[in-house]
Amino acid sequence: MIRLRILDDVTQTTEPPARTAPAPPRRTPRIHRAWFVAAVTFVTIIGAAAFRSLPSLLIDPLHDDFGWSRGTIGLAVSINLALYGLTAPFAAALMDRFGIRKVVAVALIVIAVGSGLTVWMNSAWQLLLCWGLLVGLGSGSMALAFAATVTNRWFTERRGLVTGILTAASASGQLIFLPLLAWIVDNYQWRPAAVTVALAALVVVPFVWLLLRDHPADVGLKPYGAKEFVAKPPPVKGAARRTMAVLFKSARTGPFWLLAGSFAICGASTNGLIQTHFVPAAHDHGMSVPTAAWLLAVIGVFDIVGTIASGWLTDRFEARRLLAVYYALRGVSLLFLPILLAPNVNPPMLFFIVFYGLDWVATVPPTLALCREHYGDDSAIVFGWVLASHQVGAAIVAFAGGVVRDTFGSYDVIWYASGALCAAAALMALVIRRGTADKTLAVSG
Repeated sequence: MIRLRILDDVTQTTEPPARTAPAPPRRTPRIHRAWFVAAVTFVTIIGAAAFRSLPSLLIDPLHDDFGWSRGTIGLAVSINLALYGLTAPFAAALMDRFGIRKVVAVALIVIAVGSGLTVWMNSAWQLLLCWGLLVGLGSGSMALAFAATVTNRWFTERRGLVTGILTAASASGQLIFLPLLAWIVDNYQWRPAAVTVALAALVVVPFVWLLLRDHPADVGLKPYGAKEFVAKPPPVKGAARRTMAVLFKSARTGPFWLLAGSFAICGASTNGLIQTHFVPAAHDHGMSVPTAAWLLAVIGVFDIVGTIASGWLTDRFEARRLLAVYYALRGVSLLFLPILLAPNVNPPMLFFIVFYGLDWVATVPPTLALCREHYGDDSAIVFGWVLASHQVGAAIVAFAGGVVRDTFGSYDVIWYASGALCAAAALMALVIRRGTADKTLAVSG
């Protein structure tokens, strides 16, 4: 008995200690935290969209105030739009390195500084610096690559729907701020409107810092719709190097160029054309600036409906066919716009506004879905580069529209040219081949 007891004691003392089991993830709450993160992202993009509402309202006031040509003012808008796109892929990589919260908070502060400094400008180069460079960099970090990163991390189901909702946030910002800014410009000139934009960006910063989280693992949750817990990946160093590497690898594939080319035309026919030049074009035909701004805001209303519906459709139908339909219908509508502009709002113009609003950025959910389909884990950065082409297209037309107006005295040429480009985009969408993330991961890995 003594020997047995000694053996038992030895066994107990030499037996290795039991391993501590990892703490299980927290039980998923009734309303998943992902929806709260999506809500904060929605509000954040709305705040950033305030500046996007301003350029079309300032073309005539800045021309009257400083004597700058519309081409010069359009160049500032072009720089802003180009940087908005070119910054996006690097911002997506920076979010992988430093986290969503830090990147977005800094971006909002940069937007506020750039917009606020325009109050004291008196030379065209200052317009290019503040309106073009600073706000372009800040808003680029708040671009749709931000929405793509949040969607990829927090959702495995309902991605198309969430993409549509977050994309619609930009239109919601336009809806909220455009009539207000138009009223301010009409009654108090353009400087108070610039201050309003700066304050709107600053107000959102505390919400981002306190409520936004980088990854579901930060709060012990699975992504929405995931069957297994997903650990938070370590910070990815070399953001710029990775961004360029993804570009070079994706640029060796055909779908990248088709997506980038069609999305460049998307930007040319929306941000570069309608958002920048619709108000001054309507004013040329005798319509008051506040009335034209309200029409642009109504586009924002129906954009929300159209983009969310497009997200729902993208979860159910082939994305490339949806894109082809969207571009074809947009091109047809642009061909009719020159004969619809008049001093008063008539029913055909209202039909155009509703129709164009439904189609405004309905292209985003299927474009992002095709990026995921072809580029897997790199899809957010690839979409950032595709978005860069969107903004380059917008920048070219924002500048070209001003030059066309200065040269011909009207915008008719640019409406017809953009309609023809949309027809080309529809054909480009149709020839995008089907793909899987697994195949492309082998290419981009």
